[in-house]
Amino acid sequence: MHFTINGHLLSFDSSFRQAGVSNHTRFLIENLAKLDLANQYTLFVGPNVRQYLNLPTNWEIVESRLPTIQPKYRIPWEQFIAPWLLAKRRVNLFHGLLNITPLLSPVPTIVTIHDLAFMDVTGSHRKANRRYLAAATRQGVRQAAHLFAVSEYTKAAMVDRLGLDPAKISIAYNAAGAQYHPRSRVEINAWKQQKQLPEQFLLYLGTLEPRKNIPNLLRAYAKVKHEVGMPLLIGGGKGWNFDEIFSTYEQLQLHDSVSFLGYVPGEDLPLWYNAATAFVYPSRYEGFGIPPLEAMASGTPVLTTNATSIPEVVGDAAIQVDPDNIEQLAQELVRIANDAGLRDELRERGLLRAQAFSWENLAKATLDVYRKVGS
Repeated sequence: MHFTINGHLLSFDSSFRQAGVSNHTRFLIENLAKLDLANQYTLFVGPNVRQYLNLPTNWEIVESRLPTIQPKYRIPWEQFIAPWLLAKRRVNLFHGLLNITPLLSPVPTIVTIHDLAFMDVTGSHRKANRRYLAAATRQGVRQAAHLFAVSEYTKAAMVDRLGLDPAKISIAYNAAGAQYHPRSRVEINAWKQQKQLPEQFLLYLGTLEPRKNIPNLLRAYAKVKHEVGMPLLIGGGKGWNFDEIFSTYEQLQLHDSVSFLGYVPGEDLPLWYNAATAFVYPSRYEGFGIPPLEAMASGTPVLTTNATSIPEVVGDAAIQVDPDNIEQLAQELVRIANDAGLRDELRERGLLRAQAFSWENLAKATLDVYRKVGS
């Protein structure tokens, strides 16, 4: 059989904002390549991606000359160029890895849904993008032969918001990369020295955007910063509607105890997680929630919320709070900062929990569906 995959959101630029989708694409491809040497694959990608891929001979890589990492080029490719390429190759199926598939596809399609933020979260997308995503997703999922959701929460949202049959949806969990693991004390101390970091600190990593709930984290921290006794470091590039974060920071006069790190390169993330005393992730909405999983895989205690998919990812291996309960968040900041025994327990639970998620399992589940749909 001949399977095709839309890899146009595959990027090896460490500053790419859709890093979660890119990683999902990359690790799915790499693990499918290890798992399946019998079937033929065609991977459609943007310019200058081929050089970073080392795939076996049953894989063909087709690069577009268009900069399809940008939506204004990717959307026409998906809807107009892809159907022609699929018809020309006489393939068995096409897999769209981010919500969208060609509406005029000449072959059966599979779609992966990472979240429905464009429907559920106000201000998460520009109006034009929001309309396109809503219309194309609704039509695409109805036409698709099968669907993947990255969590049970996202699957339930698809059933509720899109009126889909649950039997048509399989779960395709994300995982933490192999680079996320506990590092030696020597390596961590060298990193702290290089970055001039304090011995202990709380850490947030993620895009600066409304759904990440950073203003409430700042409000909670401001109430108990003296009891916490360590600074809060906030790392991540500016997304959209981030003004409230900085206005809250100014109003609460947190200059002496909260620092903004700016964008953190992907290759630095493992050491940031390892160096932190605890990782704090107060998000209101996730389709999956990769950062808490990466922190747990790194051996870092996690304080997060009980919102959307997050409990499904962290299980009993992290402290969970209501994202809108500032008092509760403040109390747990104090507890995780001061209770070394609790941190040790969370570390052990987190390492065990992280092992439940693997890219190999994702590839196996995907290949099973490919065989059923393609036959």
